[in-house]
Amino acid sequence: MTGFEDLIATISDFFWTYVLSVLLIVTGLVYTFRLKFFQFRMFGHIISKTIGQVFKKNKHKGTITPFQAFTSALASTAGATNIVGVPVAISLGGPGALFWMWMVALIGMATRYSEIVLGMKYREKNEEGEWVGGPQYYIRKALGWKTIAILFAVFLMLEAIPSVMVQSNSIATQLQGAFNWPVQATGIGVLLVIGIIIIGGIKRIANVTDKLVPFMVLAYLTLALIVIIANADQLGTVFSLIFTHAFTPISATGGFAGAAIAQAIRWGIARGLYSNEAGLGTGPIAHAPAQTDHPSKQAFWGVFSVFIDTIIICTVSGILVLITGAWTKVESANASSMITVAFSDFYGTTFGGIFVAIFLLFFVITTIGILIFFGEKQAEFLSGLTAAKSMRIVYLVAIYIGAIGGLQFVWQFLDLMLAFVVIFNVIPMLFLSKEVKAITDDYVYRFYKKNGGEPSVTLFTDKE
Repeated sequence: MTGFEDLIATISDFFWTYVLSVLLIVTGLVYTFRLKFFQFRMFGHIISKTIGQVFKKNKHKGTITPFQAFTSALASTAGATNIVGVPVAISLGGPGALFWMWMVALIGMATRYSEIVLGMKYREKNEEGEWVGGPQYYIRKALGWKTIAILFAVFLMLEAIPSVMVQSNSIATQLQGAFNWPVQATGIGVLLVIGIIIIGGIKRIANVTDKLVPFMVLAYLTLALIVIIANADQLGTVFSLIFTHAFTPISATGGFAGAAIAQAIRWGIARGLYSNEAGLGTGPIAHAPAQTDHPSKQAFWGVFSVFIDTIIICTVSGILVLITGAWTKVESANASSMITVAFSDFYGTTFGGIFVAIFLLFFVITTIGILIFFGEKQAEFLSGLTAAKSMRIVYLVAIYIGAIGGLQFVWQFLDLMLAFVVIFNVIPMLFLSKEVKAITDDYVYRFYKKNGGEPSVTLFTDKE
């Protein structure tokens, strides 16, 4: 099995290093230029129309509020990815990886915005009267590429299985280490909680995420910033490491094995893309049920989510492991424990380990809930609501199997399936930039410049 796993890992590494990184960067740059760097020149406006109106009521068509759609999407990116992904990038690519993570996030904002615009335009109502959408819909309806739409749905539906398993295993092992809880008990507990949540559909998932996600993000940032502020005298050195080794190699030090420039770029880009999911196609699925009267209004939340996830949370995580020296104390094989080490050195071993375990528990619950929703929507697109309900059972079983560490060979396919999901989303996106630009221009003319009037383009393809 080792030889087979090595082959899968080699293929995955090839795709992420030489295909996806280039494809995602090109897509981000195409939309950044096509939309005239709107994520920078309109950033203040975007903030005012998202977090600045979080409590504003609206009666537009949709199933959940814009903020609930945002927290649902954020649930699949924030949390374990920020705790594990950033230290892994630094351990393999050095401090310079954080710089490249920032760069890919800045152009990824345009990609995330654009795929949500398309998702909103081509959404439709399902048999239960809920709004659904995503790449599978705009690929089929806008381009007529039915085969590609089906392949996207199949790969994302299957990819959710190892994703769920990896998430449940991460929390099971963390709780076992922090509280000596049996992994079987964690598996059953998480399965039951998730089952109760997802049986209520996107409305119940959204009701959970809009309360848990903001609280956990703020709690994590607060405790991390306290550590950073306490070591503020080292900030100059930290930023010097980041900017210097984004363009120059770094030698081994402590438990860190050293890294070349190519490694910094490779791991910074890969982990940045993995962290905020810009181009993966999950954002449009989460945002499709939102109440809105213009695709751009909801898509602004996508820009904000990339900013929060990568520019804020990932940056804080990166600075935390650098400023405390955790990146030199932990070898790359155990890089996922760097945040725990950083907190434990400051707050004490007991509190540090317990906090990270609790933080991961809540985030894993929300992440698994939205992952299952993503998978169900693909099954629904392919074969209807009955198939979606059947896949729900598969995902619930995967929670327990993952918690006890079973079928680990399935996990090896995670990055590879993610690669195909990205390919089947961003290539069609490159053919739809004209539509995104037209909708964006309509918003800028009518709302940003406040000229008013009727829409100059078709904003939604389904009125009911």
